[in-house]
Amino acid sequence: MSGWFASPQQQSGPSQLETAKIEMEMMTDLFNKMSATCHKKCVAKHNEGDLNIGEMSCIDRCVGKYMLAHSKVGEVLKKVEEQMKQQQEAQAAIAAQLSGGSS
Repeated sequence: MSGWFASPQQQSGPSQLETAKIEMEMMTDLFNKMSATCHKKCVAKHNEGDLNIGEMSCIDRCVGKYMLAHSKVGEVLKKVEEQMKQQQEAQAAIAAQLSGGSS
């Protein structure tokens, strides 16, 4: 119902609550994938209650590498998004010039 009767300001973008929910879902997904990947890679035996030193060390390195890779991918995506925004602004400026100049 909020979609039909929302103010124009609310319709222009997601609310802070929606943004927080999406961010939380993304972080949960990141954690679950990282846990599964590192556990699969580093834990050899499932019959012990605790991890041994080698497994703990492997998981620590795996988590560090996973987070570093995630951070670098985020930086690249941010740069690409900025470049796309600049291209769209340039295209809009050219379109405005063409429509204004042909009158």
